[in-house]
Amino acid sequence: MWYTDTRDSSLRIDFRQAVIQGMSEKTGGLYIPTEFPELPDSFLNRPSVPTFRETAFEMAKPYTEGTIPPSVLEEIIVDAYPFDVPVKPLDPNTYVLELFHGPTCAFKDVGARFMARVMGYFNKDEDKALHILVATSGDTGSAVGSAFHNIPGIDVTILYPKGRISHIQEKQLSTFTGNVRALSVNGSFDDCQRLVKDAFTDSDLRGRFKLSSANSINISRLLPQAFYYMRSSLLVKNRMNYDPRHSEDLIIVTVPSGNFGNLTSGCIAKKMGAPIDGFIAATNTNCTIPLWLESGKYQPKESVATLSNAMDVGSPSNQERLASIYSLEEIKNLMAGFWVNDAETLESIENCSYKTGYTLDPHGAVAWRAWDEIRKGAMKNLLNGIKRQEGQTGLVNSVPAWGKKAGDGKCTGIILETAHPAKFGETVEKALGHDPVIPERLEKVLHLPDKSIPMEKDFRSFKEWLMENL
Repeated sequence: MWYTDTRDSSLRIDFRQAVIQGMSEKTGGLYIPTEFPELPDSFLNRPSVPTFRETAFEMAKPYTEGTIPPSVLEEIIVDAYPFDVPVKPLDPNTYVLELFHGPTCAFKDVGARFMARVMGYFNKDEDKALHILVATSGDTGSAVGSAFHNIPGIDVTILYPKGRISHIQEKQLSTFTGNVRALSVNGSFDDCQRLVKDAFTDSDLRGRFKLSSANSINISRLLPQAFYYMRSSLLVKNRMNYDPRHSEDLIIVTVPSGNFGNLTSGCIAKKMGAPIDGFIAATNTNCTIPLWLESGKYQPKESVATLSNAMDVGSPSNQERLASIYSLEEIKNLMAGFWVNDAETLESIENCSYKTGYTLDPHGAVAWRAWDEIRKGAMKNLLNGIKRQEGQTGLVNSVPAWGKKAGDGKCTGIILETAHPAKFGETVEKALGHDPVIPERLEKVLHLPDKSIPMEKDFRSFKEWLMENL
């Protein structure tokens, strides 16, 4: 399998090079596979749905071929995933995919743990340490820190926006020791992301250090997230076959989105044969992608702080990947765009709890709102010419290929619950009047000392710190 650059399609490198480099130091582009091989029918149509580990192994094989032996890949997957990613019904045509059963209680664990073990394998015989730089808007950093903690030969620096993440998220980031440290940046996530990207293209830093990335910029973080799209859609399709009311429904996945790596992973799974008919790109007021779907013009902007802070991204990096994999027309046929403000996020936590008894975190609540409104009339209204007004939240004025089916109520939804609600206890308490139960693994971190390092958002200060401390 070869990988190419979103900004230079003539480039060909293997998986190892793509993972270690993180992104192109020459162009600043991101790496994507040159092909997305579909899994065989014998796998996709098995009478019993494959386990998560089986799915991960079959999907990873073609992308790692020639760089990781199958026996080693199997060991990596077994070690990375001691937890499952369960699918639970919320109502007759809605399922929730729970992605918070890993060690840091967020979906980033799925990608980060695979990536850490892959990088450890690739760097095990090297004399020079591999330095990971990663920007986080909430959950990426803690998942990366946990995944890479004490991995020999790898050093991790996490940048997060000071005051723009939840208390538990900050405690998870700021309490690492050893080969992992966190920088508290006086700025937004976009500022953190900019510092990381500038570091990768700086000749002084590249000449002195072996640098790589660990958020969804890195292809080894992105590919494993496709595993849970495949398995969850196979599970739901299998269950729908036994329900005559919904056996012919289309499957639509609603993805609460920030940097859009997660949704890009869903597109990869679909290309590999996952029975997914479409996606809803659900955002908070950082609605760059929904507005791109509506207007056809990609206009990144400065991010604003919201209750669903892990999605506070105004200039999502993976738009570049989406635009490389699909034409704009194909994207508009595949995805609906929907955005939600903070008041609606709180309403949605309360609404879902009242209707189903299920407690969502603020990111899952954005997904619930988008799916619930689209299936209950928003798409039908749009098809009937009732459009969203400028500045108004909700479904943007772009109808995907599956829109009529959704308007007719012939779709079944999977919504992604990307983090445990306890990571956002204050927000959940504000919506429901009580705190969610905190898992023991989160409770422990609250009592650890803060070791974060303050950092300004200018690249000169960041570069000087790297030169002095790595």
